[in-house]
Amino acid sequence: MFYPLKTSPGENAQIDLFEAIQSLKKEKNAIILAHYYQDSDIQDVADYIGDSLGLSQQAAKTDASMIVFAGVHFMAETAKILCPDKKVVLPDLKAGCSLADSCPPDRFAEFRKAHPEHLVISYINCSAAIKAQTDIVCTSSNAVQIVNSLPADQKIIFAPDKNLGRYVAQQTGRELLLWDGACMVHEIFSLEKLVRLKQRHPEAKVIAHPECEEAFLAHADFIGSTTALLKYTEKSDAATFIVATESGILHQMVKSSPHKTFIPAPPENTCACNDCPHMKLNTLEKVYRCMKYELPEILVDEDIRKPAERSIRRMLDISAQLGL
Repeated sequence: MFYPLKTSPGENAQIDLFEAIQSLKKEKNAIILAHYYQDSDIQDVADYIGDSLGLSQQAAKTDASMIVFAGVHFMAETAKILCPDKKVVLPDLKAGCSLADSCPPDRFAEFRKAHPEHLVISYINCSAAIKAQTDIVCTSSNAVQIVNSLPADQKIIFAPDKNLGRYVAQQTGRELLLWDGACMVHEIFSLEKLVRLKQRHPEAKVIAHPECEEAFLAHADFIGSTTALLKYTEKSDAATFIVATESGILHQMVKSSPHKTFIPAPPENTCACNDCPHMKLNTLEKVYRCMKYELPEILVDEDIRKPAERSIRRMLDISAQLGL
């Protein structure tokens, strides 16, 4: 597929981006890691597609010299934390995260100081500075298991997502001290529109990410991480699914089960589906350019990287022990 590019002198105006990206991978010993929420073109050119846990595991074990992280800033930071000797680039440096932004490091430091007897578990959707203040990082794939692995009398701060934290507390029966943060993508789903959609499709299974609000999760037939949602649709006998997470995952769901119907859960706005504006800043052209010029590069100061790595490694160790 050929795309027109804004060119510099001497650069071709038309280029097959898929072919050019494959060539750059070989030339630079590069790997492309892409989140499920990326555009379908980026997913199709990626070497690995996954959720936060899978992407962290892949970053930790890759032999590539350069990691092209098609996701948002905290994901690329995580790769750099785990692979300080590798070059990590992000297609668009402005690809941030509303959830990560909801937990400023200075305010969280004060919160943590006020509760010194609490162990800190932070959802991976946070900045490197928050990971550096964390005892154990978790993802939506392993949060319940990580909390369950700790002594019953251990007091826990869970940050930054209050919705995921509330879900984990319900699943584990533990009392968690929650930071008041949330993801704009998962909080925008309309409960009223969902009820009407269920009435039109009574046979549909509602599947939802635990970052959704509690009232919305009450209508779900299945709750799980992005990967868990995908696996559920592959194994379920149902033919129709209403999917309550970022719409990018529908591409993999359709590829895995082309005979099934996937309906994005309706947001409160007038859009037909629920897109993360940060994730969608990345494009195939930006992937090509960041590979070619090896910019923008993600860097993390060592005084933050080292403690952040400890909290991530602890998650990876627990996950390995639990077979996750």
